[in-house]
Parts: sequence; C-alpha cells; structure tokens
Amino acid sequence: QVQLVESGGGSVQAGGSLRLSCSASGYTVSSGWMAWFRQAPGKEREGVAAIDSDSNTNYDDSVKGRFTIFKDNTKNTLALEMNSLKPEDTAMYYCAAGGRLALSLHRDYTYWGQGTQVTVSS
Repeated sequence: QVQLVESGGGSVQAGGSLRLSCSASGYTVSSGWMAWFRQAPGKEREGVAAIDSDSNTNYDDSVKGRFTIFKDNTKNTLALEMNSLKPEDTAMYYCAAGGRLALSLHRDYTYWGQGTQVTVSS
C-alpha cells in the first residue's frame, strides 16, 4: 500500500522560504515519476513541479527560478524548496506519485498525499 505524507508547510511573509517534504512508503522515490501540485481556495488543482526517474525536472512558469524539486533517495523522500514566496503561492500543496507521463503537470498521477498548507502574507 502506497502512502505519501507531506510536511513542512507553514506561514511566511512574502519573500520568505519554505521546504516541503513528502515521505513515501510502499513506493520507491528514486525510480518514480513524481510531482508537486497545489490548490488554492476556489481554484483548480494545478501542477507546480515534476521530476522523473533520472531527476529531470519540469516547472510551471509561475514558479520557475523560485522553486526546486528534488529527491532525497536515502530518505525515500521528495522535496520542494520554495524561495521568494509570493502571496499568490498560498495554497494547499500535494505530493503525487505514479505518473502516467514523465514530467507531467497534469493530474494523471495514481497516488496522492493529504496535503500541507502554505500561507504567504504580504
């Protein structure tokens, strides 16, 4: 049984940084196609960043240059380093695994975590 558990969310001021983590069980992060998504109140869930089994990455234009997705294979964990945060980054952030297409930012992933809240104040 695959389980994804996100952590690291919180409240920060604009310009600040956070690092999100997604701990996986029953799933091998190193060989997986994984991604981070976010969903703000009243909006659709959107892809933020994706990574494949070779650690190639893909980012939504809104976060390029500010967010970095990477894997910690020793801990079987996916991470998202978020810098220069903006109020519009405020959302629930979700980890996803088991992508059907490499580096996809669409919601075609098999496994999902429960989310961690990120709030950025101006």
